[in-house]
Amino acid sequence: MTEGPPGHLPSPDEERSVLREARAIDDAAMAAPTAPHRFVDLPEDIEDLLPRAPSYGGLVVAVVAALVVSIGTIAAGIGAFYAGLQIPKAPQEVVIGPWTVLVSDQLPPRQLIAAALLGMVGIAAAAVSFEIVAALMSVNPRRRVLGSYRPQTRGVDLAGMRVRVTVLMPAHNEEASLPVTLQALKEQTRQPDRVIVVADNCTDRTPDIAREMGYEAFLSVGNVHKKGGALNQALAALLPDSDAFDVILVMDADTSLGPQFIEVAAGRLEADPELSAVGGVFFGEGGHGLIGQFQRNEYTRYSLQIRARKGRVFVLTGTATMFRADALLDVAAARGVFIPGETGKVYDTAALTEDNELTLALKSLGATMVSPPECTVTTELMPTWGNLWVQRKRWQRGALENLSAYGITRATIRYWGQQIGIGYGFVALNSALLLMLITVLAIDEWIWFPLWVVIGLIFVTERVVTAWRGGWRARLLALALFPELAYDVYLQIVFLKCLFDITFARRTTWGHVQHDTVGAA
Repeated sequence: MTEGPPGHLPSPDEERSVLREARAIDDAAMAAPTAPHRFVDLPEDIEDLLPRAPSYGGLVVAVVAALVVSIGTIAAGIGAFYAGLQIPKAPQEVVIGPWTVLVSDQLPPRQLIAAALLGMVGIAAAAVSFEIVAALMSVNPRRRVLGSYRPQTRGVDLAGMRVRVTVLMPAHNEEASLPVTLQALKEQTRQPDRVIVVADNCTDRTPDIAREMGYEAFLSVGNVHKKGGALNQALAALLPDSDAFDVILVMDADTSLGPQFIEVAAGRLEADPELSAVGGVFFGEGGHGLIGQFQRNEYTRYSLQIRARKGRVFVLTGTATMFRADALLDVAAARGVFIPGETGKVYDTAALTEDNELTLALKSLGATMVSPPECTVTTELMPTWGNLWVQRKRWQRGALENLSAYGITRATIRYWGQQIGIGYGFVALNSALLLMLITVLAIDEWIWFPLWVVIGLIFVTERVVTAWRGGWRARLLALALFPELAYDVYLQIVFLKCLFDITFARRTTWGHVQHDTVGAA
């Protein structure tokens, strides 16, 4: 292949030529055909090469519940012990203009403050240790074993080589939102090389709209496994013809990408050959009144966490994530061997939350991933409390069941800690609200404690600052505080319901929001 001028970006045909030349001069590659990647045929005894992670099944509920109860009991015991040693101090009357209020400068016992600070330090240390474990994860022996059964690209430096971007867009009766999503693709600063709308059991014009807008339509056949099943069918047709330069952007049909998404995501994968996936940072669409604003505030705060973590991602969002074809092939080959699922399938159709499960699958194989702040995604919101209940119950239960399937490993330890944190948050928040209610009902006159006023103001400030990017509506809702606390309690009740359902083996539903075509137009 002829070299271009300085700064010349090789074309896809030139890159293919480089790959063919490298294989031609590699003795090992000469013995094997220069065929594209395929699902690997693993030897029967490969399970003996490395131990498989243990699965703890239904114990996930017992582990989470036991730890939450233990932490709550210890905290309550410490508080009750030190509170019993304190002698109440009479409040003072303070005149503020026309009002007379009772103010007490009494502080909690020093030992109790020390215990609380020590607990906070312990929680912070645990969180940091989880991050260190995640940061130290690299491509592990499992993935090296899988990679050794594929044709290699020896002698080729993939860094800086242009990748080919294929968009896979699963869609079930999305004729209302699909035109907006496809139009957003046309406005990308870097256009994808191929776009395939995966029409799953559609009874509307979804596949026709895709073709009318100049894109391909792949129709699922006999799929009963929702989004994951439809994607498995499409990937089974697509991945065997892929090579080392192929990346797959899986995105929802009700999601609009930010204009730089493909450019930035593909650029990250081109710059770092070890990077396996680039996820989106999602924000909520406009509208839907108060319930919509609750969700937008929640998503805005999550995006701030990702930004603070320098893009280190908790979960590769199902709304839009770009994967290396190699990484998806590794997952498909590892299923039923190193990780749960059916061998040869990228998505585990038994999982309620395919994005969370695929994140755990990739991390269990040592994959690295990132969510750059430029890779923004605008996704649909749940328009009713009933829709929100179904969605969050699926998310939460799916996360718990995925942890149950994967067990406790270095890839899942952070997520176990997250679930324990949610459980303890349920106990702590609702206990605090209950104590506030009891106090209001029990006292004849309110007493102000400057210490708790300052702590409360710090809390309110944090809520407003973290929602600031959402606009003035987001700031006002955060400033009101109690409506968002009620929303948090609602989500925690969903968590509790999921624990209850898992304990008694109750089934849950997927849930799908039917869009109004007229309203969308």
